Amino acid sequence: MKTETIKLSAPQGESTAVVALPDNAYNEDNKNAALPVVVLIHEWWGIDEHIRDVASRYASENFLCVAPDLFRGETARDPQEAGRLMQSLAIEDGIGTIKTAIDEVARRYKTSKFGITGFCMGGTFALRAACDLSDDLAASIPFYGDVPEESVLAKLKVPTLFIAGKRDNWITPEKVAKLEDTARKYNLPVEARSYDADHAFFNNARPEVYDAEAAQDAWRRALDFFREHLQK
Repeated sequence: MKTETIKLSAPQGESTAVVALPDNAYNEDNKNAALPVVVLIHEWWGIDEHIRDVASRYASENFLCVAPDLFRGETARDPQEAGRLMQSLAIEDGIGTIKTAIDEVARRYKTSKFGITGFCMGGTFALRAACDLSDDLAASIPFYGDVPEESVLAKLKVPTLFIAGKRDNWITPEKVAKLEDTARKYNLPVEARSYDADHAFFNNARPEVYDAEAAQDAWRRALDFFREHLQK
């Protein structure tokens, strides 16, 4: 696996993205092979070591993974700072940076099959991007992100696997149930999977909430879902 950083000229200001690629990507024997892409949206902590690690995990599974920096270089060390960064990020700004990352990766790496995923705040943006950027995406996997209003969610055309924790006090079971109700109402391509776990259960850098069994099962399901929709 190898990584590089690319520049993004997003509408609301320049940023960067971390790109993780399989070892054999775009070498002389394989230079014309376009890899499926996973767009990975970070939590409210910013681009930290956990997000870099998840990007490398996708690369080890033969995906090109791009993690755009929605905070433009800022990272948080405590929940108060993380909350400030998240609250100051407008939806339009985040979606603009995601769209720029998709366009830049498509241009730079000659690829066109994109899925999106993210955790917490990143899950919110992953689901919103699936609604707003449906022409650019073939699959989405939001992990315990907030659900947009019904008028936005009704636009969803992208196959979506929504992953949640039953003990989550933010993305509560009631919110997940409302998502499922709206999906039935509009016949949306949404599947929800809830684990007996807390918010951020996938983050192995946070032992106070990490649930190894749930995280491993969610990872397997995520890989299967992306392979189904991105590697056809």
